[in-house]
Amino acid sequence: MITAECINCDVCEPVCPNQAIAMGREFYEIDPAKCTECVGHFDEPQCVSLCPVECIPVNPAHVETPEQLLAKYHELTQA
Repeated sequence: MITAECINCDVCEPVCPNQAIAMGREFYEIDPAKCTECVGHFDEPQCVSLCPVECIPVNPAHVETPEQLLAKYHELTQA
């Protein structure tokens, strides 16, 4: 999730391989149905590693195991 500390710097949205990040009413938001925490794409979440204000913690309402994230990655990338 992205917290209210977000400064709308536009760094996170273009680096998300699943297009899970979009502008919300006041700041960027992450769609948990699309977010795999970059599992399947990168070794670490790109939005978290690039965020200059560290406002992207794991959402306690959407904690997923690496196996669940990988399964979601496979579902999202099926053609």
